[in-house]
Amino acid sequence: MREILPALERWYAAGIPFGLATVVAVSRSAPRGPGAAMAVGPDDEVVGSVSGGCVEGAVFELAQEVAASGEARLETFGYSDEDAFAVGLTCGGEITLLVRPVTAATDPAFDAVAGSVAAGEPVTVATVVDGPAARGATLAVWPDRTAGTLGTAGLDVAVSADARGELALGASVLRHYGPHGERREDAVTVFLQSFAPPPRMLVFGAIDYAASVARIGDFLGYRVTVCDARPVFATPKRFPAGVEVVVDWPHRYLRDTGTDDRTVICVLTHDPKFDVPLLEEALRRPAAYIGAMGSRRTHDERRARLAEAGLTGAELARLRSPLGLDLGARTPEEVAVSVAGEIVALRWGGTGVPLSGTAGAIHPTAAP
Repeated sequence: MREILPALERWYAAGIPFGLATVVAVSRSAPRGPGAAMAVGPDDEVVGSVSGGCVEGAVFELAQEVAASGEARLETFGYSDEDAFAVGLTCGGEITLLVRPVTAATDPAFDAVAGSVAAGEPVTVATVVDGPAARGATLAVWPDRTAGTLGTAGLDVAVSADARGELALGASVLRHYGPHGERREDAVTVFLQSFAPPPRMLVFGAIDYAASVARIGDFLGYRVTVCDARPVFATPKRFPAGVEVVVDWPHRYLRDTGTDDRTVICVLTHDPKFDVPLLEEALRRPAAYIGAMGSRRTHDERRARLAEAGLTGAELARLRSPLGLDLGARTPEEVAVSVAGEIVALRWGGTGVPLSGTAGAIHPTAAP
């Protein structure tokens, strides 16, 4: 979508209706993932791709029909064993596309969304895919505001909360609701497309605990990097597939790595010569979470060393040490759950206490 936005903005500004096809679900070996898009505009101009060429001809005709009729359509394409020459995916996968018309009337927030994407401002677009709500209706959700509606106030509230959660992870997914946002129903299917890169999780110290923390970080949607100065421990085979493994001194790697307000930093080195210079660097830069492993005694000694290095009280207050929630965790996997729980609680302002001991709304409607 990012690549084709300049053409879409041009058509939109000129008041020219166009058909926009977006991949909302895939299975097996489909060539493109959710969020891949193709559009057909004036003079049959085509931008983007949804399958790498397998079904683009059929999608071209669909987008033309949708732009002319003003009615969104949901279509699934897959491989047919009975007729290999039928329209379908020769790779054997299956994709589901939402093809919707885009005009100032059908999508009044489109221009604002395009502007945010171009400026690097995170935004999620929620679009009704199926159900009693109007197919193709959109709701744009930013961290601090919304625009548009999916049809009912309750649905807008529930979807906005989930959209901000997915935006924090840079994820694009399908979600199901009742007509008024009921979470235990699946009458309405909504596609949440986030325009933000996934946040980073930087894990320092290639120990057994690091493998479990990296695994749960990947599960939560982070782009995970494990860094250790010892090549005998920092080997890709010790970590889940997709986790980047770097051999470098931790403080030097962090010094040369960009972080932002969504970045998670977990210091598991458990060695003053590594973790003190590393934390000195970490606590002076943007990050959503900075946690360090160690005993109470280790924490007190580490804090004293950091104070001697010149860190202020405000900077030291950012350190979550010992890291994790009090779950009584023992194994590396249990510790990883404890750390993940603290990260999620800090992101959304949760208390970390059992829900049975709290009152009021369970799901926040906005980021704190």
